[in-house]
Parts: sequence; C-alpha cells; structure tokens
Amino acid sequence: MSFLRRLTLWINDFFLCYIIVYGSFLFASAMIGALIFYLTERKKKYKNEIKRDYYIPVSIIVPAYNEEVTIVSTIDSLLNLDYKLYEIIVVDDGSKDKTLQTVIDHYHLKKIPKVVRKKIKTENVKAYYEGNLKVKLTVVAKNNGGKADALNAGINTSSFPYFLTIDADSILQKDSLTELVKPIMEDSTIIVAGGVIKLSNGLTFKDGEIIDYHLPKKYLEMIQTLEYDRTFLASRAVFDLFNGNLIVSGAFGLFKKQYAIEVGGYKTNTVGEDMEIILRLHDYAITTKIPYRIKYVPDAVCYTQAPSKLKDFKKQRKRWQNGLFQSLMSHKNMFFNPKYGLLGFVSFLYYWVYELLAPLTETVGLAFIFLSYFLELMNLKFMIIYLAIYLLFCTIFTIATFFNRTYTISNKITVKDFIRVVFYAMIENIGFRQLVNWYRLSSFFGTHKNKMNWAKITRTKMEE
Repeated sequence: MSFLRRLTLWINDFFLCYIIVYGSFLFASAMIGALIFYLTERKKKYKNEIKRDYYIPVSIIVPAYNEEVTIVSTIDSLLNLDYKLYEIIVVDDGSKDKTLQTVIDHYHLKKIPKVVRKKIKTENVKAYYEGNLKVKLTVVAKNNGGKADALNAGINTSSFPYFLTIDADSILQKDSLTELVKPIMEDSTIIVAGGVIKLSNGLTFKDGEIIDYHLPKKYLEMIQTLEYDRTFLASRAVFDLFNGNLIVSGAFGLFKKQYAIEVGGYKTNTVGEDMEIILRLHDYAITTKIPYRIKYVPDAVCYTQAPSKLKDFKKQRKRWQNGLFQSLMSHKNMFFNPKYGLLGFVSFLYYWVYELLAPLTETVGLAFIFLSYFLELMNLKFMIIYLAIYLLFCTIFTIATFFNRTYTISNKITVKDFIRVVFYAMIENIGFRQLVNWYRLSSFFGTHKNKMNWAKITRTKMEE
C-alpha cells in the first residue's frame, strides 16, 4: 500500500473520531444548557424572588472608536436600565469621525476639570465631559491606543467596585444588568460574570425593550444569528459547571475591579483582550489560592450588531482567530497542567482542538474524504451517507439551539421564520462553514502589520 493511501486512511479515521467526539460533546452540551435554562425559567415562574432594596454599584464602560452611527442608541439603552445605582463612562479612543461631538451635543455635556488616579497606564487623556442626566454620564476623550487601552482608561475613571464592559454598537435589555448582578449578590467569590450575546439585526428597540422581532433578511446576518445562538448555548453552560470558561465576551462582561487592577488591566498587545484577561484572572486566582468563580449567566442578554458585509465579516473572523491564538499561546503553561485541574485538561484541550485548530482539521478532513473516493478507498454511496449524516446532525443541533434560545426573546415565531431557520440551518454547512474556515486559516498566513488594529466594521443605525 502506498504512503498516500495509508495517510488517507489514517486521516479519515482521525477525522471520523474527531467528528464523533465533537458531535457528542455538542449534543451533551446543548442538552445540559437547555436543562439549565429550563430549570432557571421554571424557578422564576413558580418561586417568588425576594425583591432587594440594595444594589451593587456598577460602572458601565463603553469603549468607542468611530461609532457615531450607533453610540447614541447604545447610551440611550443604558440610561433606561432597570437598575438603581450605576454610572456610564464612554471612552472615545481618538475617533476620526464625529463620535465625540455627537455624544457631547446630544446629551449637552460640558468639559469639566477632573483628577483621575492612573492605576493602569494608558495613552494620554485629553479631556473629561459630564452632563446633568438622571444617570451620571462621563465621556473620556483620549489619544488612540486601541480597545484595551480605552477599557483601561475607563477602569481608571470608574468610581464603583464593579465595572461592566459593553461595546458601542450594543444594546442591553432593561433587566440585563440586574440579572448579571444577581449571582454576585448570592456568591461573593464571583469575580467575573458574563451573559449571552445575541444579534440586534432584525430587532426593533424602544427604551431598551424589544418591540418588534423578526429574523434578518440578509443571508450573512441570518447565518450569524443561528451561529451565535448555538455558540452561547453549547459549551459555555457546560464549562460553567466546573468554573472552566476561558472567555467572557468583551461586549458584555461584569468584573470585580479590584482583581482586574491587580492583574494589570487589559493587555494592549493582543486583539483578544477579552479572552486574555479571563485567562490571566484564572491564573492569578489559582496561583494566589483565592476562592473565585467566573460565572456564565444565561438570563442576562446583550444585543450587538453582526457584520452585514462580507469584507467586514472577514475582518472580524480573522481578528477573532488571531486573538484566540495570541491568548492561548500567552498562557500555554496552563495547558495540561495539574495545577489548573479541569481548566487545563478540559477547557484548554477543547479550545486548542475544537476552536483554534478546527479550521485546519475540518478543511484537511473534508479534502481527504474526497481524495479517498478518487483513490477508490471509499465508494460514492458511503461518502454521500457519511457527509449526509454529518450535515443532518449539524442541522438538527442548530435548529434545536436556535429555538431554545429564541424563547428568551419571544415565543411568537411565524411559520415563515420557522421555514427560514430550517433552510438556513441546512445550507450553513455547505459553503458558509468552509468560507469561515478559510478566513480563519488565512489569519495565520497574512502580514502582521495590522494584527493589532480594531478591524473596524461598517455600522448601521439600530431600528427604534
């Protein structure tokens, strides 16, 4: 038997095992996630929760760079939160558009003298602005330093012991902050809490509440809607069971400020600052033997815009892949290290094998399936059945996770929407998944001159 034939057989066997393990993990994760969500909703329905008269004060930090289209909608949603004690800090990171002036004019802000202790080093802050609103709104105007630097400037400016990060193209539900804070009020060892990210594409908001819901019309936005719902239901609920989540989305994460400062704030030498700081907090807490939890809260929802243009989508996925690689490599000492328990043996293994290396594995695996046919190692009938089973599983899994998560938005799904979900779930794995894999693979081979930028995408005004 030739070397090529032996290699093909070996890769086919490996890819089959890879798919079986991955599929089993996703199925188990989805079932566990659905069960957790069901029990939580049932508890809400049948148990009267104690209404508390006190709240944990929270500083909401909004880093903004060229966000004049969406920044007002984001701030308006924050001003209408169902929460009693919080402040809003918008950090303009040297925007080249009218972001800063738009906020100043819309909220009638005035430049103020302000002394801020620089606990974390940042680029120079040029000015501070505040206004007379029902919630304290502070705008920090600074020189450009990137998203991580903007977040650090927000931490320095913040007054309260907890801070929430939210992107400038995102909207919170009125009760999102309340839901995110609840676990911390019950468990003081929680140092980070992250919620669920959903897409705002297709939604119409008023004062932080959804008043109209329909699925996006564009193919790219629709596919991403399914993708987001699948991602946040699958692995994060399972990893939360053993405190093993390696990432809390930078678009919606609540931090205990003390520990964020102790680890040095956000690193500015990575585009995956949201994942990197979580890994550093894990490492710091375990090394110093601090009792801690990094909590996933499925009832807290944040809505963000998905790219509607292919060129923007490409930038986003390449940046995500770069950030994942940088974060895992900078903390590779945790991988398979007994000191970190299941975090090192399970979470890191999953993110290395089924996240970072997945584009390469899937691309090579599918290529060798077709090569097997031409080498007469696999007949056409078996190849079709093999691929059909794979696609059927992916389709069923996507449909199940979408309808489970959609329950948090609305129970009113039209027949037309149902048909569209089934259709897009079926075709997602034919072309789209391979395109995503190619974008992610290409991130390793491109030039490094733009590895640290924001990978800015085009925004559209949110429907109100």
